[in-house]
Amino acid sequence: MKYFIQYIKKTLRFLLKPLSFIPAILIIIMIFNFSGQEGVRSASLSRWVSTLIVRVINVLRGRVYSPYQLENMVTLIHPYVRKLAHVTEFFLLAVSVALPMYVMKIRGFFHTFLSFFICVMVAVLDEYHQTFVYGRSGSPRDVLIDSIGILIGVIVTRILGFVGRKTIFRWLA
Repeated sequence: MKYFIQYIKKTLRFLLKPLSFIPAILIIIMIFNFSGQEGVRSASLSRWVSTLIVRVINVLRGRVYSPYQLENMVTLIHPYVRKLAHVTEFFLLAVSVALPMYVMKIRGFFHTFLSFFICVMVAVLDEYHQTFVYGRSGSPRDVLIDSIGILIGVIVTRILGFVGRKTIFRWLA
């Protein structure tokens, strides 16, 4: 039985290591696809999301606003929705980069540094990529906003990885 469990552990590690990076690759593709949209299309997509948020909040609050009031609310939250999208997509990237490093047994400060560095490089390349897209521009401020999501994602992953390693995944160690 002991050898069977060791065989299962080795097989799981062998399968999980290369497959664990697939979500990170897919999120990077998603990020570059979003930043490859022309300025007008990108703005209209985020404006549509802002409108949806305002309408849902109004329905939940049970209020009826005029189209003018709705438009004012959308205009008010639109910049925040765009920045929150940056934070969210780079949070997801950080988690999808940091988790496979746990699978590969990278831990400690090096894990934090490497995860953060890889994700910030993606953010820098993303902003650089936007400079070639019509109606878009790259912004160092957006890299800083992306870094907020990255930092939160790396910290959350470190906490979950530590807790998981000490509890439910202890048998894999």
